[in-house]
Amino acid sequence: MKPFRILCLGLLAALLSACAAPPLKGTGDLGLVIERASGKLTLVNTTTQAPYARIEGLGDLSHASAVYSRDGRYAYIFGRDGGLTKVDLLAERIVKRVMQAGNAIGGSISQDGRIVVAQNYTPGGIKAFDAETLELLSEVPAEYAPGKFSKVVGLADTAGNRFAYALFEGGEIWVTDFSDPRQPKTERYPAGKQPYDGLVTPDGRYFLAGLFGEDGVAMLDLWQPEKGARKILENYGRGQEKLPVFKMPHLRGWSVAQGKAYLPAIGRHEVLVVDTRTWQEVVRIPVRGQPVFVMARPDGRQIWVNFAFPDNAKLDVIDTLAGKVVQEMQPGRGILHMEFAPRGESVWLSARDDNKVVIIDTQRFTVRGEIPAESPSGIFFSTRAARIGF
Repeated sequence: MKPFRILCLGLLAALLSACAAPPLKGTGDLGLVIERASGKLTLVNTTTQAPYARIEGLGDLSHASAVYSRDGRYAYIFGRDGGLTKVDLLAERIVKRVMQAGNAIGGSISQDGRIVVAQNYTPGGIKAFDAETLELLSEVPAEYAPGKFSKVVGLADTAGNRFAYALFEGGEIWVTDFSDPRQPKTERYPAGKQPYDGLVTPDGRYFLAGLFGEDGVAMLDLWQPEKGARKILENYGRGQEKLPVFKMPHLRGWSVAQGKAYLPAIGRHEVLVVDTRTWQEVVRIPVRGQPVFVMARPDGRQIWVNFAFPDNAKLDVIDTLAGKVVQEMQPGRGILHMEFAPRGESVWLSARDDNKVVIIDTQRFTVRGEIPAESPSGIFFSTRAARIGF
């Protein structure tokens, strides 16, 4: 074969290869939408406000969540069926998938980005994986008493490659140090009856676990854990008749803004406002349903609230300066999750029963766009890669 022809064939092969590869793009404005009914992901661009790929084969996503690698390129999807899936947002494909449990609900990634940890209902406990290969490194069974294992809830990353989480049946907060990921060390702290979810404050100092079995919230100071967990808001609801709860609030949807924490009240049509200096309740803001997510716009000026059934088509917006609801909307049926664009100019809403994602302008409260998706639920943007507890 003549050299010139060889050169031409080589150039043609290179050109075809380049054409087959996804176009170059950064990761800072990318994200994904969980399609809970189909086991698929829709990958989205927050700048163009449009989908750019769809990935299938992720199993049961009926209660799924995601975290990101430090560079925002890889998403780790935790499925309800115990599946852990690593997805490449740039190559638009699944890198690896492992079945790590029988019943799982969420996970987190370490401060240095090297360890992915899954929290499990069955078997109760957490498991640590190498973020690059998904090799199992170690596991911590949630055995709170001899032969008794608990569901793990509220897993959140903290400083020093430590993870804080709560044991629902065990009534405890555990903090596990994965500095040596193959030999983790765990400290245990009594918390209260049936902690159902948890979060780490934006500065990484406090881990809070909501209590379902009693009034109040358990709080552990991660800077001074030797002092143990203490109860805050323990008088809320005390002496009052217990109300039916249609959907448990998500503590990861709590917000801290302007020196105050905004929390969903369990079973009540209220948002609690707490002074984060004293951790005392300062006011309750009436809303139009039982809050599920209570989320602050990145600048802290607004708090967006969605609700449990039968009010899950509604959305209320609280102005933190005015201290009251200033906008009421009904943007779609079955509003499950909310995610703000990185700088807060828009909020993305999953309208499960309308099979679409609705994008709302946070200044004008008008619809900026819509994206089709099959029963969408969780929306996760890659900017979470740089945030504690996300």
